[in-house]
Amino acid sequence: MSDRIDTDICVIGAGSAGLSLAAGASQMGARVVLVEGHKMGGDCLNYGCIPSKALIAAARHAQGMRSGRPFGITPVVPDIDYAAAMNHVRDVIATIAPVDSQDRFEGLGVHVIRAHGRFVSPTALEAGGHVITARRFVIATGSSPLVPPIKGLDSVPYLTNETLFDLRERPAHLLIIGGGPIGMEMAQAHRRLGCDVTVIEGETALGRDDPECAAIALDRLRGEGVRIIEGEQAAQIGGTAGAITLRTSAGTEVSGSHLLVAVGRKANIDRLDLDRAGVDHDRTITVGDDLRTSNRRIYAIGDVAGRLQFTHVAGYHAGVILRPILFGLPARARRHHIPWATFTDPELAQVGLTEARAREVHGNKASCVRFAFAENDRAVAERRTEGLIKVSVVRGKPVGATIVGPHAGDLLGVWALAIANGTKMSGIAGMVAPYPTWGEVNKRAAGAYFSPKLFDNPLVERTVRLVQRIIP
Repeated sequence: MSDRIDTDICVIGAGSAGLSLAAGASQMGARVVLVEGHKMGGDCLNYGCIPSKALIAAARHAQGMRSGRPFGITPVVPDIDYAAAMNHVRDVIATIAPVDSQDRFEGLGVHVIRAHGRFVSPTALEAGGHVITARRFVIATGSSPLVPPIKGLDSVPYLTNETLFDLRERPAHLLIIGGGPIGMEMAQAHRRLGCDVTVIEGETALGRDDPECAAIALDRLRGEGVRIIEGEQAAQIGGTAGAITLRTSAGTEVSGSHLLVAVGRKANIDRLDLDRAGVDHDRTITVGDDLRTSNRRIYAIGDVAGRLQFTHVAGYHAGVILRPILFGLPARARRHHIPWATFTDPELAQVGLTEARAREVHGNKASCVRFAFAENDRAVAERRTEGLIKVSVVRGKPVGATIVGPHAGDLLGVWALAIANGTKMSGIAGMVAPYPTWGEVNKRAAGAYFSPKLFDNPLVERTVRLVQRIIP
């Protein structure tokens, strides 16, 4: 016999989207059931954002030991304990985990069921011996690594982001299929931790980003010794543990000790029996801008909703649907103001339209202003002058910004705020930034938009000369 539970909201998935929604709804008085069949915290905490950034931090310390000469510090070859670096990763996860834990959410009044859920009808979900009926269901099951159908891949041991951080022995030569953010972040981190690294990308590495800025990041990776093969698909794989050989579509052959597959993500929908719930889906769940599915009782948020697959987007989606679910107010998810960042060194960050896309959408109404990190005094002081900010502007308002350079992800926040709220370039230019800080690059970029209007402008020059003559 199954226990029956009736609730206001049933959230399926305890990753970023589900946890944000469950916490907010419960604290505002709703009865919430949270269903999770795997780990609390989801991919971001356990396999994604947190462990990758922790490993990147370890790698940055190793690189710093090699690069002190310009500061009068004798470079040394770091003695790297790869297992200890991975233990650091585990410690970071363990430190954050209580925030996402079952105990914490039960303390907030959420009924947590640790089991996989599947729909048994358009109005009911079965999980862990319970049949749950709810006023609203929210699917927030996230995504998993996509494993492509490459000939021979199933015959060799390979890693994904879900297994990479279990390693304790440093790879001698890491082969990475996929030149997107995950692939390039892990490529640089492992190179800095003493591994040989080869990346195979079927199209263009970091191809989603502004090509001028992406090239700056990729040049750094190549300069540090990462081999990047672009425009060649991984076609065939063979070998055994510790001796894996990969052949590309162009006939290039590379060999390595370990293989990481980082070609994208697939939505976690296979277990849900969505057809029984009357929910339209393909590779992801079909939703409108209100994030509602074809079954009006059911919403889908985060990666399963088929939009940008980022932790912060998942959290944003949770905030959007709180309004209609709890208060009956309309709300829609927007996309134009969503930022993202790739945490290579230098970092690469984007919000809104790239320069090319802005010109495509807005034609000659779009202009692009830029400012080089080499002109920022803080960058000069730290000898980290490799970088650039580009801002696309239409009618005095930013519609997109790309930053490549130190702290690009943090610096992008100003432009994400401006685009979300329709702030004009004059608002950014009027900001006073402390000196000397990295944040001055944003103010200087905004100032660059006005420079042609103020300097070398005959009308301005005549006006200034006239004022100087007539005002005592």
